Amino acid sequence: MTEKQDNLVWHRVADVDVIPDGRVTTVTAGVKAICLAHFEGQYYALDNHCPHQGGPLGEGQIEDGCVICPWHGYEYSPIDGSPPEGYGDYATSYPLEVRDDGIYVAVEPVKHEYTISHQMMEVAVEWGLTHVFGMVGHSNLGLAEAFRTQERKGNLTYIGIRHEGAAAFAAGAYAKLTGNPAACFGIAGPGSTNLLTGCWDAHVDRAPLLALCGQVNTQVLGPGAFQEIDLAAAFDAVSLWGQTVLNAQNASELMALALKHAIVEQGPTHLIFPDEVQQKPGMKELPQTPKRGRVSTTAITPPREQIDEAIALLKDAKIVSIIAGHGARFHRDKVIQLGETLNAPMITTFKAKGVVPDTHPLACGVLGRSGTPVASRMMGRADVLVVLGASFSNHTGISTNKKLIQVDYDRMTLGKFHAVDVPLWGDIGTTVDILCEALGGETWARDFIADEIAGRWDRWRKEKDLRAQEDDANGVNAAIIFKHLSDLAPENAVFAVDVGNNTYSFGRYFETKPGQEVVMSGYLGSIGYAFPAAMGAWAARPGQPIFAVAGDGGFGQYAMEFTTAVKYDMPIKLVLLNNGQLAKISKEQRDIELEVWQTSLVNPNFADFAQSCGGWGKQIRRNDAVRDGLQELIAQPGPGILEIIQDPLKL
Repeated sequence: MTEKQDNLVWHRVADVDVIPDGRVTTVTAGVKAICLAHFEGQYYALDNHCPHQGGPLGEGQIEDGCVICPWHGYEYSPIDGSPPEGYGDYATSYPLEVRDDGIYVAVEPVKHEYTISHQMMEVAVEWGLTHVFGMVGHSNLGLAEAFRTQERKGNLTYIGIRHEGAAAFAAGAYAKLTGNPAACFGIAGPGSTNLLTGCWDAHVDRAPLLALCGQVNTQVLGPGAFQEIDLAAAFDAVSLWGQTVLNAQNASELMALALKHAIVEQGPTHLIFPDEVQQKPGMKELPQTPKRGRVSTTAITPPREQIDEAIALLKDAKIVSIIAGHGARFHRDKVIQLGETLNAPMITTFKAKGVVPDTHPLACGVLGRSGTPVASRMMGRADVLVVLGASFSNHTGISTNKKLIQVDYDRMTLGKFHAVDVPLWGDIGTTVDILCEALGGETWARDFIADEIAGRWDRWRKEKDLRAQEDDANGVNAAIIFKHLSDLAPENAVFAVDVGNNTYSFGRYFETKPGQEVVMSGYLGSIGYAFPAAMGAWAARPGQPIFAVAGDGGFGQYAMEFTTAVKYDMPIKLVLLNNGQLAKISKEQRDIELEVWQTSLVNPNFADFAQSCGGWGKQIRRNDAVRDGLQELIAQPGPGILEIIQDPLKL
């Protein structure tokens, strides 16, 4: 209950019997923290912040007639806040009334000033920043208040996570799915260093991301203050660009540059906010920092001479195979258009799984260690490969013994490790349009290709069915899990996958439908990625079904983020393959003839865990329970975990 009187606002702060005589406690009057003291039968109110260093007086005690600060022992009269004789620090006292319905304290209305943080977040939302994942803490409160202001205006969504590492993974996944940056947010010291793994993932997978980090006050920066870390040095190797914000005059431009570098160079950027700078006054007249006119088109086109070279290779080829990589993820329609024009087998890298749905008659699935025999065989049959947005990773194993046409917007990626016959520097969608036009609308009469692909799929599916029927005495095999998930998952589903045996099995056995998308920790290969990335996918694809696929080792690293999903009602469906160990590492130890050592895990019942967090959970152990379990999981309106006890020896 509140009431206004002159320039003061009276707030009901407590019941009349809130504490016994001789005690203090902390209450709030509006948003102001108050030390409420009960002394010699009377109640008194002091500002809760000790004037020495801000210690919480309400957590102290009354001794010898004084309120004692719990931090450094400073003393104040509970009646008027005066210190003992000879001391100069006074604690502010406030009017207090004991009424029939409780204790009331009068304070002046808090007026929030327009700060540098507010100024910079106005620029951020103007540049299209819509989501921040992070943790509010003591050295980033000014920036957090600016987020709150923008969220109240409907310009921004803030998602409070349990671990800053999850925030960076979620922001990076959002960026991989949309091409636009999200932000991750932490305090000074460990809060910011926790962001680094996710920032590295975004860096190596070329995903735009903005890291916003609190920092200790500038006056104590250098000698070694509490939680002081040289954040500029810590983020130097991973960020494309970074700066420390110090004043309002260039604050807007720093935010604009951070987002421009992230968008144009496709990677993480970094801003550091010293604690006191965050709440300095912002500029009354903001400088113009619009996005329009500062970010040019990406639709660059290769030189005509190289286009002609590519066309000549394509026309002379007996079989052309297309390999689409992560860089082609926003051009799936163009990839399919080129494949249909050339009657070419269409293969993807694992990071690009889903760019060409496996239901397409020319689709061959994933190439490489997580791939299908269909993809590897059809690459082998080709004499010319058109490589779109892929970088010849050794895990993928793109053949270099073929005639190669490579298309990428990054010139360093073109022929990075070896020469290619025709390197085409250009936007993939634009370049494919030019190639199709140059081919004159002709469709290559390679009718045998679709039949051959269909035959190879038929053989591979029969093999998968045989594996799916294997004995389940030691747990469910992966083939049957992904057979049913392929069948049941909706066409517009998004899948965030982890690292480990579960990932290899997903790449090999799961077959994508039109509209489905997959996001993963590609080049970094960071275990624990799936569930935080699913939170980013939920933000990036509102209203679409979101799945996470993880093993017990990976999910265990960020398991408490399941409570984040419950808090924000994220309907994430986790398919959890629990084999009780880091099975991929066990396999590697066996492969090089070592004893399996230190890979076993002690797990909770993850289904019970999900229910204790407020979600849905079920555990299954038999092949014949998989389909029904997946149907139950998919039918849940909120977050859920289907825990499948799996045989660690059967991928």
